[in-house]
Amino acid sequence: MQGVMRSTPRLYKDIAARLIAAIQNGQFPVGGRLPAERDLALQYEVSRPVIREAIIALEVQGLVEVRVGSGVYVLSASEAAQDGGQDVSAIELTEARLLVESEVAALAAAQITDEELRELEELVDQIEEENKTPDGKEEADAAFHLAIAKAARNSALFETVERLWGLRRTSREAALLHEKARHANIKPIVDEHTAILTALKARDPKAARDAMRAHLSQVLESLLFATEQRAVDEARRSMQARRERFSRVTA
Repeated sequence: MQGVMRSTPRLYKDIAARLIAAIQNGQFPVGGRLPAERDLALQYEVSRPVIREAIIALEVQGLVEVRVGSGVYVLSASEAAQDGGQDVSAIELTEARLLVESEVAALAAAQITDEELRELEELVDQIEEENKTPDGKEEADAAFHLAIAKAARNSALFETVERLWGLRRTSREAALLHEKARHANIKPIVDEHTAILTALKARDPKAARDAMRAHLSQVLESLLFATEQRAVDEARRSMQARRERFSRVTA
């Protein structure tokens, strides 16, 4: 996971709370635009990925709106009522998955059956088919990881992996960033899943652990890329709009 800038646990929540306070005290008024990501990162002395996660936390509460080519605007100064569900960020969730699922894969490698391997082969094919659909739900990807957890023959670990995947769907913050990643054409990598399958076929726990870690490390990188790419695309669209306005004025 070298090169990935990550926050200390829950740091983005603290920054989100400070942003909400700044909105409520009028520092960032309703209808106004928040400072640029890099300026907020300097102001709060955190990394830009932390700011992105904090903005997503505000976005799912309906406090701000991200407008393509323009910036992040304040919609409300009132915190949305919480529905009792648990919100975690996609970055936190994927870090947890990396720690848990890597060891689960190692355990599964020692006892997986031929029938379970055939099931995983079919799921890899389904992942490839789902990737051809722009609005695919990545159900085969989830089934692949849960099948490995089942093959570990440990109900506590299976329920843990199942819970983590459940959070990916039910946590508004995690779901939002994964949706942004999908829109940025970031999809499950077939070759990475094939590498995991190859290690499982070899009944090699170390290779299975390493393949799963490599896969989920890349997922982390991709999630950060999705937020960065979105900012780049917005900047490009904004610049293009300015050029078009300038062209009309000078024509």
